[in-house]
Amino acid sequence: MLKFRRRSHFFLSCLLVASLISVTNLAAQDGKTLFNNNCASCHKMDQNLTGPALMGVHDRWGDDKMLHMWVKNWPQAVATGNAYAVKMKDWAPSAMTVFSALSDAEVDAILKYIKEWVPAVAKPPVVGDPATAPNKDNSLLFGIVTLVMAVVALLLLGVNSSLRKLADDKDGIRSLEPLPFWKQKKYLALASVLFFVLSGVYLSKGAVESGRSKNYQPVQPIYYSHKVHAGVNQINCLYCHGGAQESKHSNIPSVNVCMNCHLAINEYKGEPLYAEDGTEIDGTNEIKKLYEYAGFTPGTVWDPSKAKPIEWVRIHNLPDHVYFNHAQHVKAGKVNCQTCHGEIQNMGEVYQYSDLSMGWCINCHRETKVQFYDSTKGEGNKFYSIYEKFHNDLKSGKMDSVTVESIGGTECQKCHY
Repeated sequence: MLKFRRRSHFFLSCLLVASLISVTNLAAQDGKTLFNNNCASCHKMDQNLTGPALMGVHDRWGDDKMLHMWVKNWPQAVATGNAYAVKMKDWAPSAMTVFSALSDAEVDAILKYIKEWVPAVAKPPVVGDPATAPNKDNSLLFGIVTLVMAVVALLLLGVNSSLRKLADDKDGIRSLEPLPFWKQKKYLALASVLFFVLSGVYLSKGAVESGRSKNYQPVQPIYYSHKVHAGVNQINCLYCHGGAQESKHSNIPSVNVCMNCHLAINEYKGEPLYAEDGTEIDGTNEIKKLYEYAGFTPGTVWDPSKAKPIEWVRIHNLPDHVYFNHAQHVKAGKVNCQTCHGEIQNMGEVYQYSDLSMGWCINCHRETKVQFYDSTKGEGNKFYSIYEKFHNDLKSGKMDSVTVESIGGTECQKCHY
């Protein structure tokens, strides 16, 4: 029995060691993940960034052992006197990171991924494909169809009246000459009532919406697609609009912020871009417009002092008598950008999604729940810890949730003072 137990322990130990080795090998073989985690911030395959393009790096070095040494400890590679290593140490003002923590297997996996990498071939858009076709407004077509149907209905009414008169004449029934419908009092009264009702509706609607700019979509000096940046490339909103969580205003990013990426990205290779009128946008040409504002010529060292601000057209604007604080909503209230700005990650040219009216804001305050801090779970917002009464009511079961309205979110002086 003891002998059997020892063999079992030996077998399980071997199995555990083999599993660890296989997991390590599996992780080491994932060259793409290792490349993205360690190399992608400074290197691209086919374009120079902070570091040189890596496609063809094996041929340039010609010595895999020396290349290994360069990745794991480049000063040691330079110390050997290797001509290419000495040349590469002065590639950029900032020295390359030493990746001594990477194992030989992991370096092999990265180099294998680089060697096997091939550029992606962009697929041309399919003509007639709804996914690539621009959205079209069919309001004019619907209006024309409605007008045609109304004319047809009037003609049918006239035909019906004429046929009825012919039938009466055939039966010897004397009938009066029918009056045109526009001379009959009942139709005139009905038309008058409809006119005043519709006039009142549109007049009151226009008065209520006076000063609001819902769906306002101006043409900007540069076609900036949030769908490409925030949607496809998953750039966080706060990278460009950091003021949204730190201050009252959500800042418009400076040219320097744009150039953080576009010093290297000088060509658009994504899906076709379309303006609202259906015309196709040349993404590469829009990047060139950015370079004009930045005072940058590709292939040269950029001097930020030559940049001039981009004159973006403001879209969202509140009356002067309204106080709104972005940080209060984004950081304290944990409100998502899409709540007010719509699905911004799917927009080409940005437009005003919400009407930003007082009623719209108040309804949001009535429905939005406050995220109180839960010390047992370590979740929620400590900003609201001062509302002890609501904490006690939630714990006792008197309330199942607390809305912004409950903590004074609909009081006039919160926004008007």
